[in-house]
Parts: sequence; C-alpha cells; structure tokens
Amino acid sequence: MTWVARRILSNLLSSTVTKLMTTTSVRQNRKELFLGACRGQALPRVPVWMMRQAGRYLPEYRDLRAKHAFLEVCKTPDLAVEVSMQPFRRLGVDAIIVFSDILIPAEAMGLPLELGDAGPNLPEPVRSAAAVKKLRNFDPETETRFLMEAIRQIVRTAGPEVPVLGFAAAPWTLACYMVEGRTKEGFAKVKEFLHTEPEVFRELFKRIAQATIGYLKAQIAAGAAAVQLFDTWSGELALPDYKEFALPAVQEVISGVGGAVPVIYYTKASHHLLPAVAQSGADVLSCDWRVDLAELRATIGPKIALQGNLDPAVLFAPQERIRKATVGILNQLGGVGHILNLGHGILPGTPVENAQTFITTGREFSFTRQAAAT
Repeated sequence: MTWVARRILSNLLSSTVTKLMTTTSVRQNRKELFLGACRGQALPRVPVWMMRQAGRYLPEYRDLRAKHAFLEVCKTPDLAVEVSMQPFRRLGVDAIIVFSDILIPAEAMGLPLELGDAGPNLPEPVRSAAAVKKLRNFDPETETRFLMEAIRQIVRTAGPEVPVLGFAAAPWTLACYMVEGRTKEGFAKVKEFLHTEPEVFRELFKRIAQATIGYLKAQIAAGAAAVQLFDTWSGELALPDYKEFALPAVQEVISGVGGAVPVIYYTKASHHLLPAVAQSGADVLSCDWRVDLAELRATIGPKIALQGNLDPAVLFAPQERIRKATVGILNQLGGVGHILNLGHGILPGTPVENAQTFITTGREFSFTRQAAAT
C-alpha cells in the first residue's frame, strides 16, 4: 500500500471514528457520560464538576447563608436542595452533589456537633474505649432523614438525565475529627490513640464503617447515582499505618455498599499511598493536584477510573491560564475513564467567572474534534 493510500485510509478511519463518537455524544446525557467515565469508558468528552461547588464563592450561596446557619441549611431539605442546585444552574456542571457535611454521621452516632464559620467542633471527642462503646449505629432514614429527602428532591428537580452524588467521610478522616474534636495540624491525639490502643481504634473504625455503610446505602436508595468517600486526611498516615488501619476500613465500606452504584474515593496528599489506595475497591480514584494522572494510570492500570485534578488555586489565574491548565489535565488521560474535577474543594473568593471557565473548558473540549484536526 502506498503512502497516499495509507493516508486516505487513515483519514477515512478517523472520519468514521469521529462520526461514531459524535453520534454517541449526542445520545449520551450527563448521567450516561458520568457513569460511562466511572466504568472507564473512552468518551468524546469528559464529565466535569467541582468539589465544594455549592459554597462561599457563589453570591447566591452567601445571600442564603446570611439568613440561615450552616447546620440549618444542611438539615432543611428545601435549603439544601436550593444550595445543591445553585452551581448546576449557574455553571452547568455535569453532576450535582448534595449539600451536607462529612460530620453529620458523627452527630447521628451520638456526638454533639457544632458547625459554624470558624470550622467544625466536636466538644466531646472520642478518646477512650468507653467513649467508643457509647457510639451507636443509627437509622439513616430516621436520624438523617433530612439528607435523604434532599437527595430525593434534587433527583426530582434535576430529572433523570443528571447524576446526583451522595457522599460520606472515609473512616480515617471521620475518626480524625471524632478524636481530635476539630482539625489540628499533625493530628497528634488521633495518632496517639491509634498507636497506644490499636485494638480500641480498630473498634472505632468498625463502628464508623458500619454506620457509613448504612448511611451511603440510604443515599443510594434515595436516588444517588454515585457516592464519594472523602479521605482528606489520609496523607497524614505513613504507608504501613494506612495499610494496617485505614485501608481495611475503607475496603469494608466499599464492599458493604455492594456495587450498587460507582464509588469514588478521594485522597489528599497521598502520593506515597496510591498503590495501596488502588486496592480499596473503589471504581474511581479522585486525586489532588500533586498527582500526574497519566503516571498514576500507568501505575495502577486501566481498570480504575480517575477523577481530578486541577489545583483549586489555578482558578485565581487569568482565564487563558485556566483553560491551558485544564486542557493539559484532559490530555493526560485522553478522555478514557476520566471525570474532570479540582484536586480539592473550590476555594472561597474564587471568581465565579473563573469557575465558569474551568467548567466550560471541560464541557467544550472534544477529543473528537482534536482527533479530526490531526
């Protein structure tokens, strides 16, 4: 076959693939795109949303919060639905995550909870075997019915073509708050507890994991199309401690959910843990901005999808810089098994127009057009 013939054949094949992918793109709605990405599929474009997308950077959120306390918003379905829908209406994100807080299950397990602008506070931290024994499992439809009702309302409001996401803290991260009482650099109390009373700490993990399983199952029953586990403080652990304590608890939660919907597992500052994190059983690993997604894919293989991972601080940059950085992340995985997101929650004070640039760049970037142009 001559060079010219090969070139003609290549162009014909490229055109055919482009037409097929374009047809698929037309047929696929937001939920189909999102679930396809969770399954590791190659897509004509990737779905995109942002962690903490409902929050302080939005003026409509600040207006609502001027009238209502944070915990009141979490526990009032109509308010939680309004806040959850705001980034969907304003930015056109591809997924709606229910507005809540990762410490809601801690309160349902029996710990007094204070949530305000100064951050979370658990005034009766868990630091003994007796305190662990007092923790209770709970009925999510009774103790946290407000969250399930919010999910049901969001599903009805958004319609069947938009994925609604539920979430919970991973056991280690929830334990950090339950033992420390609030966020503290170094997490000395929780690490002391883990190392001096490992069996009691395993019991704490067991109770958290079982409560989390029921909590996530209730969210799924309410209509969540996927759920995310936030392990924000996983990077505080050395690899041996992560593998001995935190990982088995995460595996228990994910196994307990039972594959009903995709599970996304977010870890932060966890580069040293990622091969172990890949053994969690999660369908999708969500990574912070320190991780090269292409390198991670090469390390863990194609069976686990990836989410992320623009540095949220980039959203303060000029818009052309935001577009360039976003496209660079998209090109790392080529649209295969990828959900575009930030590497952590969007920062307060982020210009709304810059968040819009990130979302629009992700939604409009087409691997089909890129292939056709080459």
